[in-house]
Amino acid sequence: MMKKILVLFLLGLVASCGSHKSRIQTTKDGTAKHRKKDKKSRSKISTTDSRKATASNSSKIETLESSSKTVVYADVVSNYINTFKSTAEDNMRRHGIPASITLAQGILESGAGRGTLCVTANNHFGIKCHTDWDGDKVYHDDDAKGECFRKYDDPAGSYEDHSLFLTTRKRYASLFELDPDDYKGWAHGLKKAGYATDPKYPNKLIDLIERYNLDAFDAEVLGKKGKHRREVEKEIEKNREGAVAQTSSPSRSSKTYKVMQGDTLYSISKKHNLTVDELKKLNDLSSNAISIGQILKVK
Repeated sequence: MMKKILVLFLLGLVASCGSHKSRIQTTKDGTAKHRKKDKKSRSKISTTDSRKATASNSSKIETLESSSKTVVYADVVSNYINTFKSTAEDNMRRHGIPASITLAQGILESGAGRGTLCVTANNHFGIKCHTDWDGDKVYHDDDAKGECFRKYDDPAGSYEDHSLFLTTRKRYASLFELDPDDYKGWAHGLKKAGYATDPKYPNKLIDLIERYNLDAFDAEVLGKKGKHRREVEKEIEKNREGAVAQTSSPSRSSKTYKVMQGDTLYSISKKHNLTVDELKKLNDLSSNAISIGQILKVK
């Protein structure tokens, strides 16, 4: 009897162990399957996030023409605009060139300040030497190899020369018959007058203006100090005609002076038989601060 009881006890113990082992195995299988599923799910999420991030970064990239294609992020373009918006507005008041056009050309031609010509020569508008340029020069491959481009001491010189370049050449005269905020007309007019050879040049300018709301700077100039738009337009026309007359005169050198390294208002005034106060009044200067490349009226 005792033998039977012992046998039954041992059989029950074996059955119990086998059953317990089976449950552990089943649990492990289930867990493995569950972990595998989670890993796959995480992989999908990671891939999706990565694609979203890539798409987001791509949307912030600008490929600008400049003298050689320059790839920059949108925040670089925004920084460029913030740096030169006041200069563009000032040129619009004095010369009648829409600030939006000046900024869009500067962004495109200089690669938002990162292009080769801009970095090496402060040339923000891709202006070539032409026959009337007697300043510094650099040579760069563009439409042809080793073309001559103008070099400036600083960006201010480039912006001023851009305005003079447009206001003193007859082929651009028709642009100044347009409304000062007609950036689309200006964009197409620049291409028609031969500023650029790229057939897509007008559309590139318009795209930049509309993407970065550059026409807001035109509106700011036209509405400044509560003046009626027509009043501001008359002021622009008056300033532009004065600039054309001054730069086309045979005695141009006696009427304007380009600030060189080491110059002061005092030294410039002495050269042109003026007092410092007279020089400041001629140029609407509120202080004695001047910069290299700045164009001053001296008569």
